Formats: sequence, C-alpha cells, structure tokens
Amino acid sequence: MRSHASSIVVGAQWGDEGKGKTTDILGTRVDYVVKPNGGNNAGHTVVVGGEKYELKLLPAGILSPNVTPVIGNGVVVNLEALFEEIDALEARGADTSKLRVSANAHLVAPYHQVLDKVTERFLGKRAIGTTGRGIGPAYSDKAARLGIRVQDIFDESILRQKVEGALRQKNELLIKVYNRREAEVEETVEYFLQFAERLRPMVADTSLLLNEALDAGEVVVMEGGQATMLDVDHGTYPFVTSSNPSAGGACIGAGIGPTRISRVVGIVKAYTTRVGAGPFPTELFDEMGERLQRTGGEFGVNTGRPRRCGWYDAVVARYAARVNGFTDYVLTKLDVLTGIESIPVCVAYDVDGVRFDELPMSQSDFHHAKPIYEEFPGWTEDISAARTFEDLPVNAQNYVLALEAVSGCRMSVIGVGPDREQSIVRHDLLD
Repeated sequence: MRSHASSIVVGAQWGDEGKGKTTDILGTRVDYVVKPNGGNNAGHTVVVGGEKYELKLLPAGILSPNVTPVIGNGVVVNLEALFEEIDALEARGADTSKLRVSANAHLVAPYHQVLDKVTERFLGKRAIGTTGRGIGPAYSDKAARLGIRVQDIFDESILRQKVEGALRQKNELLIKVYNRREAEVEETVEYFLQFAERLRPMVADTSLLLNEALDAGEVVVMEGGQATMLDVDHGTYPFVTSSNPSAGGACIGAGIGPTRISRVVGIVKAYTTRVGAGPFPTELFDEMGERLQRTGGEFGVNTGRPRRCGWYDAVVARYAARVNGFTDYVLTKLDVLTGIESIPVCVAYDVDGVRFDELPMSQSDFHHAKPIYEEFPGWTEDISAARTFEDLPVNAQNYVLALEAVSGCRMSVIGVGPDREQSIVRHDLLD
C-alpha cells in the first residue's frame, strides 16, 4: 500500500456507475474517505451483507468502522438532510461519530431549494432536469460571493449579515419574477441556528486534517459525486451539475494538492445510463432499454426517477480516461448483461456522415451523434458467484477485454453483483 498519497474515485459516465460500492470496498483498507463535491443531489447505493444502504450527503466510507468520513470544502451541505441521513444510519446501528465536515463547505438554504424548483419550471422545454434540491443556486451564490458557509452559523451576527445580503437580491427575483413570497431573514437565520450545536463537534479544518493524515502515511480516498459527463466544464453543458466531479475538482474540493494523488480510479458501467435531460447517443427506446432498466434497478437513489439506459459508449469512456487521467477502471454491473445474445458497443460516432473516434468538440455535433456499433457475443451463465476473471464465461471475458481495448484504460475490477463481495479484482487499486 502506498503511503503519503491519495486516490480519487470518479464516475466516468453520467453518474450512477457504482462509485459508492467501489469506495466502500476500498474503505476496508483506507483511513479517510472524502466527499469533495456535490450535495444531497447524488446518491450512492451500497450493499453490505445483503443490507442495502442509500447514502446521499455522507461518504460511502461511513459504513467502514475504521474510516474517518469527511465532507470536504467543495460540498454544498443541506443540514436538515445531513442529520436525517445520520439519524437513519444510526437507527440501523451504524456509527457516524467520526464524521468531519469542512468549516469552508457552503450551506444549502431553504430559498435555494425554492429558486431551484421555480427556475426549472420557468425554463420550460429548456429545463436541465435538476433534482430541485437547491444545489445549483447554492453553487451560484458561492461563485457570486453571496454564499453562507458552515463556519458562519457559529457567529449569529455574521450569519444574519450574510443572509440579509443574499436575500436582498433573492427576494427581488422571488417576488417580481417568480411571483413567490419573499424569504424572511429571521426565519432563515433561525433555520440555520437550530443545527449549530449538533454540528459543532463535527466541524474541522479538513484540508489540514487530510494533509496531516497523508504526512503520517495514512491512506485517503476521495469519492467524486455525479460523474465526468456532468462536470460543469467537461460535461454535456448545460445539462450538467454545478461543480467539478472530475479528478481535478476532487483536489480543490478536498484541499489536497495534485502531487499527492497516486491513483485515479474511473467507475464505468457495463452499459450506460443517465438521469435528466441532455444528449445520450446510445440511448435505447425499446424493450432492451426497459430490460436494462429493470434488471439493473436503474432508478435514482434520491429521486426514484427512472434512468435512461443505453449500450456501452467507448467514446465517452476514452474521453473520461483522458480528462481525468485514469490509472484504473472499475467495470460495474457486468451481471446485468447476462442472457443478452449479442451485445453492441459504441466505438465511434457518425455525425452527418463524418466519423468521430473522439468526443465531438461542439455540443451541436454531439447532439447529432449516431453510434457506430461493434457487436460482441453474449453469455447465459450466471456470473454472480465469479471471484476470478477465469470464473467468467469466455464470452464475458472477451467482452471485458474488448472494453478494455477501446476505453483507454485497464479494467482493474469487475463488478458481478451489488454486494461488497461480488467483485473480481484483476489489479489492486491501492497497491
């Protein structure tokens, strides 16, 4: 195991690839697991011993008793949602006492959630497909320097000043543009203050905490929320999230320098899904799409929204490997493809008669991209009990090797079921 370094776990598609399971597996061998971006808009499903846990704000490492879970400075925190999640886990016997929250993380206010919902309705056909949880407006305030941070709720005078400053602008929008009632300063201040004493013991200078841990030779893993194709800079803009869930954003959101990163692990599903609006070249609109959705349990952890499903897109995988600098891929949900006679893989795009082997530079071209497929023979054998690569049927092995050849990175771990133990390790992610 390498000391003085950390690893980043990043989604390589449009989210829901299985990052939580990967982090949970690593969590049995690491000391700190950090959530560096996003909010309670992106959930992880982790299955341990047949028990399913749905995590939203909390890092997946919260389920590993030896791990210190950290919510980094790049996260926007809904305190009400945070404590609901903590209470639900503790009711099931989990220990959340080690959780640390960055003093510099920004807070989601009730008015952010209102603005998120009314803005989406106002956009009509141009709606982004957000979760309506106020994440975008909270990040907008952060960039506009109108944000409220975790540390602010411990100084009532500062908190009130910041709320007044934010609402001076927000109420103009709410009343005059969206025809909603104004948000009250005192009501908002009291909302935040109710969480202060419970939150206080959890708050830390998490950048210092993590860098001191690295200096001591401890192992840190950062798990990005959402995924590369939802990155505000590198994703399918404007149908993206409001933060940088790619590898570079993890360093900023955790306060760890890039020279301390040893591995960047991309998580990629054996097919492709996305939630919300936006282009999706391999999307299926037939019975096969419904089959992937049903067999893969493709419904949002937070929202219950059905995920759009399609075949594996190697163009997206290559792009994600490039912009993140992946050292390893974890291929998840291979078992979902069992029983499909012939499995197409998108290896390039056709855009108005022109072949693109890499992601088109312009969003307009990407919107018009048609997949160019190569077909691979499927398998019928149950692979859920496979624990070595050789345990897989030959056709399943060939499918994995084909994906490895066209995806720009080695396939180091293969998921053959939802449980922590249902994984084939070809290359150690921490060695």
